[in-house]
Amino acid sequence: MLKSNLRFQRKFLAIPYAVFMLLFVVAPMVLIIGYAVTNGSGVPSTENLKLFFSDRNNVDTLTVSLLIGLGNTALCLLIGYPTAMLLAKKELGFTMATVLLFIMPMWINFVLRTAATRDLIYWMGLRGGEHPYAATMVGMVYNYLPFTILPLYTTMIKMDKSLVEASYDLGARPAQTFVRTVIPMTMPGIVSAAMMVFMPTMSSYVISDVMGERKISLIGNSIQLYFDQGLWHMGSLVALIMLVIILVGSFFTRNVETEDDARGGLW
Repeated sequence: MLKSNLRFQRKFLAIPYAVFMLLFVVAPMVLIIGYAVTNGSGVPSTENLKLFFSDRNNVDTLTVSLLIGLGNTALCLLIGYPTAMLLAKKELGFTMATVLLFIMPMWINFVLRTAATRDLIYWMGLRGGEHPYAATMVGMVYNYLPFTILPLYTTMIKMDKSLVEASYDLGARPAQTFVRTVIPMTMPGIVSAAMMVFMPTMSSYVISDVMGERKISLIGNSIQLYFDQGLWHMGSLVALIMLVIILVGSFFTRNVETEDDARGGLW
């Protein structure tokens, strides 16, 4: 009787979370989808979709956003992967305090951090007005690199080092060991880092505005512009397109092995 009462009481603990999800996740999502698939009269229509893809500026903005998102993700992984690997090496004496040094910039206000980065690259001779794409990429990498390092680091510290040693004992070269042993074990962290960087990069507009001096328009800028102009239906459609991109990305990464599976299924 006591156990059944405890189970009954535990169910009530989920009520605040369920209410929060309904109010701040499900309800806004329903509104966005409703606005996206209807016209100004509230009638279901594909007019918004046709208008979006018939406008060359919208297509160009979506293309640039995808390219910058992919480029920033690739750069963050190229820089973050070896950094996380070094931090995860216990023999080098790095501690969690060292890892926090990479996370601490995230405690500073996002806009202030971006403006400081802009002033720094100005001092180095890289001006956003003259090189908007290069300046924007610098700002993107700086802001999202910690989101790459942290998931990779948490995956690498749990990595089974005995498998790496076994690979060497079996005669594998360092490059073979890295490709066939280390990367599969860290794949969950790679996928997590990529997802945490790619979508925020596409939806960001503060970095492109500040670093690129408003010479680059990303899909986040389009959403802001449509909503500021009261074009709720078009703005919701653009937000829905981003949601579809997220779902597509999740679909292709759904079969990525968990950390335990990756450690146990290499051989």
